Amino acid sequence: MSVRIDGELSGGVPGRSHRALRIVRGPRPEAVPAFIGKACALVGVLDIAAGVFPRFRHSRMHAMAEVLPGSFGPFAAALSLSVGVLLLVLAHGLKRRKRRAWRSAVVLLPAGAAAQFVYRHSITGALISAALLLPLLRHRDEFAALPDPRSRWRALANFVLMGAGSLALGLVIVSVHPHRMVGDPSLADRLTHVVYGLFGFEGPLDYQGNTSWTVAFSLGALGWLTAVTTVYLAFRPEHPAARLTPEDESQLRALLDKHGGRDSLGHFALRRDKGVVFSPSGKAAVTYRVVSGVMLASGDPIGDVEAWPGAIERFMDEAKAHSWTPAVMGCSETGGEVWTRETGLDALELGDEAVVDVADFSLAGRAMRNVRQMVKRIERAGYETRVRRIRDLGEAELDRIRRAAEDWRGTDTERGFSMALGRIGDASDGDCLIATAHKTDEVPGPYGDLKAILHFVPWGADGVSLDLMRRDRAADPGMNELLIVAALQAAPKLGIARISLNFAMFRAALARGEKIGAGPVLRAWRGLLVFLSRWFQIESLYKFNAKFQPRWEPRFVVYRASGDLPRIGFAAMQAEGFVNLALPLPRFLRRRTTAPRACAHSRAERDIRAA
Repeated sequence: MSVRIDGELSGGVPGRSHRALRIVRGPRPEAVPAFIGKACALVGVLDIAAGVFPRFRHSRMHAMAEVLPGSFGPFAAALSLSVGVLLLVLAHGLKRRKRRAWRSAVVLLPAGAAAQFVYRHSITGALISAALLLPLLRHRDEFAALPDPRSRWRALANFVLMGAGSLALGLVIVSVHPHRMVGDPSLADRLTHVVYGLFGFEGPLDYQGNTSWTVAFSLGALGWLTAVTTVYLAFRPEHPAARLTPEDESQLRALLDKHGGRDSLGHFALRRDKGVVFSPSGKAAVTYRVVSGVMLASGDPIGDVEAWPGAIERFMDEAKAHSWTPAVMGCSETGGEVWTRETGLDALELGDEAVVDVADFSLAGRAMRNVRQMVKRIERAGYETRVRRIRDLGEAELDRIRRAAEDWRGTDTERGFSMALGRIGDASDGDCLIATAHKTDEVPGPYGDLKAILHFVPWGADGVSLDLMRRDRAADPGMNELLIVAALQAAPKLGIARISLNFAMFRAALARGEKIGAGPVLRAWRGLLVFLSRWFQIESLYKFNAKFQPRWEPRFVVYRASGDLPRIGFAAMQAEGFVNLALPLPRFLRRRTTAPRACAHSRAERDIRAA
């Protein structure tokens, strides 16, 4: 008897024994969470359908309906709805391997099975629940992800979403019994009945037989779910996002003092709304923020390049522990190479950073004609500029600058994450550079003669990186060009050799798409970018930066899979402030001010050092 290399008998059907073995063993352990999440979502949908639609049990899906958790009596219909809604809510958490979602599913599935057995005297539903429960228990180690950062505003979001869903589902419940409904009630009457039912009161509608009880129990269950989940989210312990502690910030500043010249975005790691993980040696770090389940790092790791792999490994461990999607926004080519080599992630060019070498900058020449003319015109209009370090400004002037920057902001929320520090004039940021424009021949306004502000953060010992640009909307156009030129001209006296300006997304596509000979695909892509520029500063930033004849440094996004890119893009827009999902909370639900929380690895390292 000859034996094949793969273990199958010769003469047999190729692959049959292998497929049979896979069926017996079941799905791979790493694939179990996704399978369980989909299965729970399917059971949830069918459970809701079984509890809502009276004809569901008479349809061709009768056999499947009979074995689903839940019953079709008044009480069991309400229980079926409750279990179905909760399983739908838990499905995403199960896919993300969340431990608390696993615990809830382990409780819900037997509860649904027990209800069916008690009220329908059937063991079939219990067997189906057990079939789904078995892989949950067998692969419980796969559901070990820690909680996401959360705050109590989610309680209000839950109330709004669950309330709207309950209202819509309630309208379906009261309308699927037309033959048992007394009279022909209007939509307003049905809506009133739903609202009353959600609060546990009897509404204006009436039904024949036990249908009134079925509708009442179902509406009451939906209202109960909305209330209980909202109260739970409002009063459960918070799990705030990691923030830079004073110790973390001090350690990061020490790394920047030694290695800050490598990356122009390095100083932005000192944003205090970021978390940080350090390499085991403490010689490198990765800063991040968690947004919508995405662990979003920005720029290159901080510190010694040789220690970057250790910090990246800690970052990936933290992402795996919480089942977060890892991603990096705006890393350099060197950073992208290290990230992809150490993690197996992919990289995609996101855009280009404009860097101006001070020694090469000049207003002379035809290429700089427009900038030169604009600067001369504004100077003739009576504007003057001042370029200084933050430490050289008095507290009164700093206060005026802070208030002006706040009032001149064009949006309700502060934007920025990867290339924004989020503060001006902090005592620890004395090396930051500020360029201001003044109109001395006018009556001073609320901020004196101040008309525009540019703020730069240090980039090593001989560079600065643009942080924010603010101006009085009533000032003459061209303030930003005036202050950038002023900063470039003052740079040699301040020991600055290079200045990083704005980041231009998809710069290469815009530049190549407008050249002669560009193909139809490239032209179409450029056309889409120009169209999107009506809402996002894509083309305008590219053209603004190009005025100063910079050299372009490519920046990349690092991601795990192509399917993650939409989610990463949405998370990045949230982090940068273009999308704000936060809702205002009542005072008693607002987050209390607490000390910054270090990440798990930082706390563990601190405990080891203390011991």
